[in-house]
Amino acid sequence: MTKKEIIKKTEEFVKTKMKGDPGHDWSHVNRVRNMAVYLGKKEKADLFIIELASILHDVADHKFYGGDDKIGSKTATQWLNKIKVDKKVIKHICHIIDEVSFKGAGVKYKMKTIEGKVVQDADKLDAIGAIGVARTFSYGGHFNVPMYIPEKKPVFHASFAQYKKNSKSTINHFYEKLLLLKDRMHTKTGKKIATHRHKFMELYLKEFFKEWKL
Repeated sequence: MTKKEIIKKTEEFVKTKMKGDPGHDWSHVNRVRNMAVYLGKKEKADLFIIELASILHDVADHKFYGGDDKIGSKTATQWLNKIKVDKKVIKHICHIIDEVSFKGAGVKYKMKTIEGKVVQDADKLDAIGAIGVARTFSYGGHFNVPMYIPEKKPVFHASFAQYKKNSKSTINHFYEKLLLLKDRMHTKTGKKIATHRHKFMELYLKEFFKEWKL
């Protein structure tokens, strides 16, 4: 099977597996894939690994599987073995899937390869800016998280176990994750894009609090 055929079949497979809210659907996966390929070209990285990992990065998101943070790589491994992808490629893809997610303000990234760093940057870029704001409120609505509770302050999560518990409010999530992502980008291009999107979120929050107080 050619690389193009592997990508095509994996697209079809992932589309059948996606579950969750509208912010974690195929359109999210496709945006991450497109951004990752764009960043990957800048970094002269392996675009096959980048594209395949991007397509599979949310194939079974722990947030919608009872917090099981290994379900994604397990699902990907089963699929890639089924279509007879090289074992080294599978190992690389699964490392990316296991490490791509933000795991808390106090938890350091462990991504080892440039391909993984590119995919991680692309995924984080889709979590910030205008689309990031929309996705955050979509997720909060899916899990019935209040928009804002002034007396509930953001938490600096020291572990992934702590972070996996939902924020007390959607606005808290901005401070517990989204506003931290700009300074966690790996690539030069990713950092530049993140800076612009970060500024948008700051403006959004400023307006949100202004309207809340009226």
